Amino acid sequence: MPTLTNVRRYVGLLLLDPQYFWWLASLVILGDFLLSQVIIRFVAYTEIDWETYMVQTGVYLKGEHDYSRITGPTGPLVYPAGHLHIHRLLYGITEAGADIPLAQQIYGVLYIASQTLSCTIYWLAGGIPNWIILLLPLSKRLHSIFFLRLFNDCWAVTFVQAAIIAYQTGYDDIGTLLFRQVSPLKPCLAALSVKMSILLYLPALLVVLFKRNGLLATFRHVVTLGASNALLALPFLEEDYWAYLRSAFDLSRVFLYKWTVNWRMIDQETFLSPQWANGLLFGHVSVLAAFGLAIWCQKDGGVWSVLKRGFRKPGLPASFAPVTADYIATIFFTSNLIGIIFARSLHYQFYSWYAQQLPFLAWRTRYPVFVKIALIIGIEYSWNVFPSTPFSSTILFAGNTLLLAGVWTSGI
Repeated sequence: MPTLTNVRRYVGLLLLDPQYFWWLASLVILGDFLLSQVIIRFVAYTEIDWETYMVQTGVYLKGEHDYSRITGPTGPLVYPAGHLHIHRLLYGITEAGADIPLAQQIYGVLYIASQTLSCTIYWLAGGIPNWIILLLPLSKRLHSIFFLRLFNDCWAVTFVQAAIIAYQTGYDDIGTLLFRQVSPLKPCLAALSVKMSILLYLPALLVVLFKRNGLLATFRHVVTLGASNALLALPFLEEDYWAYLRSAFDLSRVFLYKWTVNWRMIDQETFLSPQWANGLLFGHVSVLAAFGLAIWCQKDGGVWSVLKRGFRKPGLPASFAPVTADYIATIFFTSNLIGIIFARSLHYQFYSWYAQQLPFLAWRTRYPVFVKIALIIGIEYSWNVFPSTPFSSTILFAGNTLLLAGVWTSGI
């Protein structure tokens, strides 16, 4: 029989030794799968948007290509074309959305795939104790978003995780394909084609591509992103291009105040005002610029050095410092967090955009461990208060901001 000393040694190896990362990750993923099955079996499903997704898909399958006429119980279709192609597949599998248990199992598989991809990102980046991944299955809200609510955000998040892994491992072309890519039904479906929120990663993507590949290759990737999404949306663009662009990429859309998780500490009139929206946009751009100028190119001698190298020799990488897997994950997650902080409205399903990134970002700060854990708990708490309150929104803003400040002071 193993002695207590040996048990402690094995536990220590699992929790701390990078060589045993996937032993622990396998246990975490298996445990999360079993937990997911318990939740699906014993916690009631709540209808929010799934019925609307299915009704909208049914309208599309009947031959309607005018985006302004594709509507459902909760309103018109407001997502890019990839959303429809995913739900066309789900429509056929789940008997037009009627087979909710089967849909939940599909989303359960998607959830486990997402958790596995998260573990892979952590492993490739390195520098984080194994035991941090024990925090990944602990979010009550994230389980709810995936298989108790069946939100389309889950697909976009999973695609972008796969894209980040491709960039981390040097397969930039595959990463770009995944950033806009692949469905069993279409040659180009994507994170970006499913949910406009993926645009929050775009600044980081451009920095990574420019530093590692140079100006010309970056331009090629951008053209690929745009052209592939246009190809996917071609039937809708041919029918009424303005209706498609206005619906799928409406940057001026105002969410209802009663559903927001953030900014509840301000009054409704201010929240809905164009001045507030413009102020948040200014803050978003300013903080992105600050990270770009002061943090993201520190090891290359500054942003101007990178730009000079990139424009003088457009066919060569613009970076002196290696673009590591750790750097890629950190810059992608940071760009996403900046966008989340300055979003005018965050609905509960939007937590999936960054819930699995929180432990990683916390361990990229220099805060004491108890502060890192407190930040994660505080943010999780805020997303589980329904309806949100001025207090919960304040906690959310403080947690997100402190996390971003911690990444800033630690450098990248």
